[in-house]
Amino acid sequence: MPGPLNEVLLRSLTPQVLTVLVRRGADFATAEDAVQDALVEAVRVWPADPPRDPKGWLVTVAWRRFLDATRSDAARRRREVRIDEEPAPGPAPQADDTLQLYFLCAHPSLTPSSAVALTLRAVGGLTTRQIAGAYLVPEATMAQRISRAKRTVSGVRFDSPGDVATVLRVLYLVFNEGYSGDVDLAAEAIRLTRQLAGAIDHPEVAGLLALMLLHHARRSARTAPDGGLVPLAEQDRALWDTGAIAEGVEILQRALARDRLGEFQAQAAIAALHADAPSAEETDWVQIVEWYDELARLTDSPVVRLNRAVSVGEADGPRAGLAALAALDDTLPRHTAVAAYFHERDGDLTTAARLYAEAAATAPNRAERDHLTRQAARLNAGRAR
Repeated sequence: MPGPLNEVLLRSLTPQVLTVLVRRGADFATAEDAVQDALVEAVRVWPADPPRDPKGWLVTVAWRRFLDATRSDAARRRREVRIDEEPAPGPAPQADDTLQLYFLCAHPSLTPSSAVALTLRAVGGLTTRQIAGAYLVPEATMAQRISRAKRTVSGVRFDSPGDVATVLRVLYLVFNEGYSGDVDLAAEAIRLTRQLAGAIDHPEVAGLLALMLLHHARRSARTAPDGGLVPLAEQDRALWDTGAIAEGVEILQRALARDRLGEFQAQAAIAALHADAPSAEETDWVQIVEWYDELARLTDSPVVRLNRAVSVGEADGPRAGLAALAALDDTLPRHTAVAAYFHERDGDLTTAARLYAEAAATAPNRAERDHLTRQAARLNAGRAR
């Protein structure tokens, strides 16, 4: 079995194997460690001797690791589960309880960062080192975070009802981290959301998958060769992934047809309108404003209202945009940058340059800071001539 296929297969089987162990009575924390040990053993053994039943092989090895860990710990604490006999060898059960694992990893008792880390480890099959690299933190720090998260959910009943909305927010957090280290978290979030969509028939799951695909389709056009940020209006649309756009639109249309609108479907509809425009000038901003009205009704989010103000300015002119912006809290992220943009469009270059510089000073990342700094420098240079 080729090496690359091994990794894909292992990661897809990880949550299934973990759920088998938990269903047998293993506590979550010890079971997850046992599964990780089995994955390490698989990487060592499978290239030379691939099993006929990969899932069954992993379940057998992981269960043995769990028994070893439990027996060595038996003197320290009592366990409520019976572990006297190992189940008879044979094909692994085909039932997949991965959905419950999603719910467990997104348990409301966890912080968002812990839920993300635990999801990537238990459902995504990533190693602690990979997750630490993706979040640019020391491996020891990430190991502690994951250990605390596992301890937190170990006492949670595995068959308790889960909250789909919480799971989707965790996956959206993963997606928004994008790419760093050797793990493409945006691609990983799409993979996990596809998996979730296969396990549950829910329009908001479909909406999130569509949103991810539509945003991810523009990825190659978002940065210049020098690493600089390229705004949506200036992106080369020939670089957009038309296949991902078509898939995202199709998934979204099926979800919207069910008439159970949610925030991820509304966001995906906005992304689809951007993707559908042949050029920035041909964007249907009026319809985008209408979708932001729906989204604001669903979420009442200040960030949504800021984005709506941007859309109003594009649809009705910069002064309308500034009026919409004036009704919002000026400490919102990107508020100053949006004000700068509308003042520039309205011809007030002095104010625009000053606001671009102010926005750059509080930008959340280097790419955005550099972009805003260049905007301020461009206007200042133009006024100096």
